Amino acid sequence: MSKTNEPSSFLNSGIANDDDKIASTRIPVIVWVIIVSLITLVWQTMAAPLLLPSVFFGIVMLIHIYLYWRVNDIIKHSRLIYVVIQGGLIFGSAMMMPDGFPAVLIGLIPVLIGQTITIFYETTKVVLIALSLYFCFIMNIYLSKGAQELAVLIPLLLLMIIVVVAYAVLFYRQVNARVRTQTFLLDLELAHQKVEELTLANERQRIARDLHDTLAQGLAGVIMQLEAVDAHLSTGRTERAHEIIIRSMGQARETLADARKAIDNLRSRATPSIDFTEAMNNTIERFAIATGIKTDITCQINKPITGFKMEHILHIVSESLMNVARHAQADHVNIIIEEHWKGELLVYIQDNGRGFNVEKIGKQSGHYGLIGIHERARLIGGQIQIESHNQGTVIKLILPFSHRR
Repeated sequence: MSKTNEPSSFLNSGIANDDDKIASTRIPVIVWVIIVSLITLVWQTMAAPLLLPSVFFGIVMLIHIYLYWRVNDIIKHSRLIYVVIQGGLIFGSAMMMPDGFPAVLIGLIPVLIGQTITIFYETTKVVLIALSLYFCFIMNIYLSKGAQELAVLIPLLLLMIIVVVAYAVLFYRQVNARVRTQTFLLDLELAHQKVEELTLANERQRIARDLHDTLAQGLAGVIMQLEAVDAHLSTGRTERAHEIIIRSMGQARETLADARKAIDNLRSRATPSIDFTEAMNNTIERFAIATGIKTDITCQINKPITGFKMEHILHIVSESLMNVARHAQADHVNIIIEEHWKGELLVYIQDNGRGFNVEKIGKQSGHYGLIGIHERARLIGGQIQIESHNQGTVIKLILPFSHRR
């Protein structure tokens, strides 16, 4: 069984970045050390001036301050060594001031204990260090001043420890909260950037589908009609060629209108003014006229279809028919649109062409029609099933009426 080694924290609010927390305490700690040093010097001078010990005391305090300032660099090598050195400097400087040393011990020991909360952020280690410093304090006072002085100074030290530790806990909680807030803001910004990237990618896919289903299909239809015109002209049937040219002009205008909608970022998504059956019949009629392929349709639906679904269904059917015209070499297409008893809309598109290998879908560069069909089906909550054999191809769209869009 694995065992997690999570430290018991004084803060009970998560561990922020150590460098940020410790760096935030350097200025107030250094200011406090300077104040304690001045009080100690004044105390010692009033009792018995000591010039040389006072100079060494000042040097030791400067080293003490320097270590506080470089604490982040030192604890990267050893946290315990840092505490031991600082403790040694505190008790060493106290020995230089025989009359003023209580101010040093009572003023700086609680500060060091408070700093250990951030350095170790583990209750057990902090308590052990605090007890060690407390024991050294007792021994130092007892050996220097005796038991009577000890009874007076111990309560002062304990009071200072309580005040400093309480302040340290509150301060580090605030720092933790600030660091966590900054982290959350950074995560939120990264998430926002990711959403923008995904939105841009989805928008590009949508525009690619719409351009394919407008410009590509329209131009392909015009090309097929022009090929038919060329065939009729080569056989002298100019009247038939003229009729096809007129239809080609109409289809070109429709393609231009659709292209303008796509260029305008497809802002208009309103429900068409005609119903689904009429729109489907118009699509199939244009296909039959343009290609000459016999197309039968059976449309039996009673439930309303939203404009969003209608648009994608029409594009799916149009793309499927365009693939029949381009690749299937078929002469007959049968389309069945009906409601299923499970609350689903079923769209069958079947041709009698030569078929193809469905395993190659999505693997051939430049062939994006079937990929667009699957994407459109997914957007409206449906799915596409494609079966193809030598006798023809069947494309089935299964769409639930209950899809939220």
